[in-house]
Amino acid sequence: MKIRVGLGFDVHQLEEGRDFWLGGVKLPSTKGATGHSDADVLIHAICDAILGAANLRDIGYHFSNTDSRWSGMDSKYFLKEVTRMVEEKGWKIGNVDCTICLEHPKVNPHIDHMKSVLAPLMHIDEDDISIKATTNEKLGYVGRDEGVNAYAVALIHRSA
Repeated sequence: MKIRVGLGFDVHQLEEGRDFWLGGVKLPSTKGATGHSDADVLIHAICDAILGAANLRDIGYHFSNTDSRWSGMDSKYFLKEVTRMVEEKGWKIGNVDCTICLEHPKVNPHIDHMKSVLAPLMHIDEDDISIKATTNEKLGYVGRDEGVNAYAVALIHRSA
């Protein structure tokens, strides 16, 4: 069996009055992430981790923020397409491990819902997705509620 690991990172600014999408779930919040698509920082980090493991570049290469087709796009579409791309190359996603850095809102109450949304998009079990959340202890742009970031690691595998 051949395995590969990829690392993803994404960051978005937070802005008052915007919807806040995280892990494919709309969270109750007075601030939301800004971006060309729906700015789902968690899905974008997962996409980059999977694409990196498969040596398929990054999410911006496939879904450029200068392309009007992706303006306001639901990021679940990107994850579905990334999964299709890696499967076409003969890879299967094994698991993903993610960390979200955010002061507000609290993420832990929404993790099970996020996993139930993300798992079918990647053709894996909910148990193959780990989502953790932490604050930045009020330090930096995350600590000042100016932004959110996420890290993801993905393992992919195929028969050699």
